[in-house]
Amino acid sequence: MAGYGGALKNVAIGISSVSGKVYIHSGGTRTSGSIMGEQTAFLESLAEASKAIIDYMGEEKMIYISVMNRLSVDCDCDANPAEPDMHDIGILASYDPVALDQACIDFVYAVPDSGSLVTRIESRNGIHTLEYAEEIGLGSREYRLIVTP
Repeated sequence: MAGYGGALKNVAIGISSVSGKVYIHSGGTRTSGSIMGEQTAFLESLAEASKAIIDYMGEEKMIYISVMNRLSVDCDCDANPAEPDMHDIGILASYDPVALDQACIDFVYAVPDSGSLVTRIESRNGIHTLEYAEEIGLGSREYRLIVTP
């Protein structure tokens, strides 16, 4: 539903309880039953849940690491995900989850074999989570890339 699984999704969905996962997926309308909800509400709920968790944990205590390998269009919650059809990109890290997810998205868009993942991101308006996360003060979409050997 998110279009891609990055730091924000992993914080929000990965740390939430079962009822919290339903609440996020339903765009904040229920805590049990179907996880399907309105798409924009879900994307914004994802950012809001990430912010709530990070605020509670203390942003100064968190670092975010994204391992960009075996990237698939399907969520890791899918019992039979599509096989990856693009090459591994590498490992990125940041103290800012919004900047990290933006950098990962930028890398995906920059590689020539990312068509299926780009299509998935765009079909779900996945970038809206980053736009909204920045709007609510969770982080910045701007970043400085530091490459180490």
